[in-house]
Amino acid sequence: MPKFMALYVGSPDAFARSGWDKLDDKSRKEREIAGMQAWGAWQEKNKSVLADEGGPLGKTKRVDVKGVSDISNAVAGYVIVETASHDAAAKLFENHPHFSVFPGDAVEIMPCNPIPTMDDLK
Repeated sequence: MPKFMALYVGSPDAFARSGWDKLDDKSRKEREIAGMQAWGAWQEKNKSVLADEGGPLGKTKRVDVKGVSDISNAVAGYVIVETASHDAAAKLFENHPHFSVFPGDAVEIMPCNPIPTMDDLK
């Protein structure tokens, strides 16, 4: 079955749009707990298609011809699922807690394509 990587993305603007920054400490903690419960329920519901449960990601290093540098991007976490199609994978994330409870922007889903072999290149 095909594998798909889902990237949880978020921006600083998402915090402002969601009102997360305006929550008092108690309300924020309650929402965090509710969000983690919802996330756990999502994982339990979809455990049969989770190829890699993934997790949150930390600070980013970029390596290019100029060397190594610290950068920031919108990627907050990842998970890998195995489903029959790209559309089926995408449907798993409708109303996901990443953006329905937490102030995330979206979940981006892409196929994990095989690396071409030398025979493929002929």
